[in-house]
Amino acid sequence: MAFPRLASIFSRGSRYRPFLRDFSFTLFGIATWVPVCIFINQHVGELTFINGASMYPYLNTGYNNSTRKDIGYTSKWNSFHNLERGMIVTFWSPDHPEVLAVKRVIALPGDKVFTRAPYPYPTAIVPSGHVWVEGDNRDREASKDSNYYGPISMSLITGKVTHVLYPWSSFGSVKWWEFKGKTRVIKARE
Repeated sequence: MAFPRLASIFSRGSRYRPFLRDFSFTLFGIATWVPVCIFINQHVGELTFINGASMYPYLNTGYNNSTRKDIGYTSKWNSFHNLERGMIVTFWSPDHPEVLAVKRVIALPGDKVFTRAPYPYPTAIVPSGHVWVEGDNRDREASKDSNYYGPISMSLITGKVTHVLYPWSSFGSVKWWEFKGKTRVIKARE
């Protein structure tokens, strides 16, 4: 007979009533912020944990010395609009759709890219609605990028990494415009 005891907890004269009122008010306050947080995470921006060797040496400078991950801020506002060569983007991997990958945009639609192995052809023209992405690490084994699966659809892009938040030595905005790539690209006429 637990119900009479439960009813006494919620009765008017119960000593638990102020606690339950405060608790329910706090719970309601937290619950109303959940949709706001989800909206911000889906459409405005989020923290991205960057691990692995694919973006070395620009990101994860100590990937071979420790297990720590770099943390970046990813802007999701107009994620695949106004892309430029050198920007670092996050996207759903075409090879493993459950994995969020981080790579650098090397070529835009219409550009001719001189590819590396294992890509089957020596050059590739990036089709409309696609971009060519590569990791900064030149080791073929360290990065699965467009040389592995070809140009990616812009619809797979979820955001642009705009700032590095951790480690403190790399803290600041991502200066993508300073990037000098090693992959030869012939830009399309604009």
